[in-house]
Amino acid sequence: MLKRKIDSIIDSIYDGSNMALMLTGARQVGKTNAFRRLAQRRFEHYLEINFLETPSAKHIFDGVENAKEMLLRISAFADEPLVPGKTFILFDEVQKCPDCITKIKFLVDEGSFRYGLTGSLLGVELKDLKAKAEQMNKDADMPVGYMDIKEMFPLDFEEFTEAIGVAPNVWVHIRECFDERKMVDAVVHERMMAVYRLYLMVGGMPEPVLQYLKSNDMQLVGQEQQAILNLYKQDIGQYDTGNKLYIDEIFKLIPSELNAKNKRFILKNLNENFKFNRYEDSFLWLKNAGVAIPTYNVEEPKVPFILNKQRNLFKLFQNDVGLLAYQYADGIQLRILSGDVNINFGAVYENAVAQELHAHGFEDLYYFNSKKQGEVDFLIEGIDGTPIPIEVKSGKDYEKHNALNNLLSNADYDIKIAYVLCNDNVSVQDKRVYLPVYMTTFIRKKKETRSVYRLDLNGLRSN
Repeated sequence: MLKRKIDSIIDSIYDGSNMALMLTGARQVGKTNAFRRLAQRRFEHYLEINFLETPSAKHIFDGVENAKEMLLRISAFADEPLVPGKTFILFDEVQKCPDCITKIKFLVDEGSFRYGLTGSLLGVELKDLKAKAEQMNKDADMPVGYMDIKEMFPLDFEEFTEAIGVAPNVWVHIRECFDERKMVDAVVHERMMAVYRLYLMVGGMPEPVLQYLKSNDMQLVGQEQQAILNLYKQDIGQYDTGNKLYIDEIFKLIPSELNAKNKRFILKNLNENFKFNRYEDSFLWLKNAGVAIPTYNVEEPKVPFILNKQRNLFKLFQNDVGLLAYQYADGIQLRILSGDVNINFGAVYENAVAQELHAHGFEDLYYFNSKKQGEVDFLIEGIDGTPIPIEVKSGKDYEKHNALNNLLSNADYDIKIAYVLCNDNVSVQDKRVYLPVYMTTFIRKKKETRSVYRLDLNGLRSN
């Protein structure tokens, strides 16, 4: 089994309270296996109930409002006795059983067993259930609520390198180079770029990764990727029948739109008469399903970006770079693996960066584009609250970036640093920090900190 970063997060949740945990995310990102690994580490007994494969299991929650009756029904699905304190129970694909989310509180309160849930973020169906669960958490009598919710993503690059056997001390060296802005050892850099090119092709979906580890056969990896794409297309038809035509067409267009000169999604390529307001829900469905990552244009590179967001101007990236690369049928895989620097595969690089940033806490992604100043690929908010532009360069001319220069020279934007992610080693030129693209690993959203503010009411209190 693959090791995932989510494992330590899951452990901390089950260590700290009696809460249940719901893992959400796109299909095939490894949610169920994350809970199976948890059960292997910490429990003697394990029961898995999949509402997609066993629709009759939905009746567990029909017409009952207490844990005793639910547990009686749950035991009917068990192959062995449920042992209090030693059994973990997983409810899989809960978007098919809304009552599970709303009634899990009774089981958590009862306290005999520990529980996990998975859901595949298939459109507004699970999104609405998540909102309901979060509200119930707020309303619950338990001090910390009854259920935590975490989203899973495909393997990021660091997880991928661990899977294929890159030694941990390599990352220690790379982290030091990132922090101190010094060059990575030349041999290490060359090998890591080769690993990164492999990641662009295999991606981070667990089954293609496991197939690569098993066979090293890119054709077999491609078969796994095609199976996932087929599954997504089935989901589009199954879960949003009213809009499936538009959603399916939008999903199919992602590779070609990213490969266009400006990479922006052009509605007229879908239908000459399309208006964004009418079909916005189709784009949001893909986002909520976890299969696409929208990146919105901002009118000015100023924080907070959401105030400058132009919701009808955006790029649409795929949730996994391997799935995107697989869909380019022009031999791009072999050319990237060989390190061919004479081709432009910027779409693949940008998708990998978008995927990594999204997994590292940047839930909403932004870019900047104006006729006067040009386009910068990404904008993120730095730890100090100032904007950080990011340019992604897949070719040799990575030092040519007029738009970035325009932003840095504009005093109104208060930009203190910019990243250029490229194939070359670390270097610094004024505010521009050139980083090998695999160092996207270290670009993370600042952690939210709790702030306590006590208002001084002296002079306003009654005597």
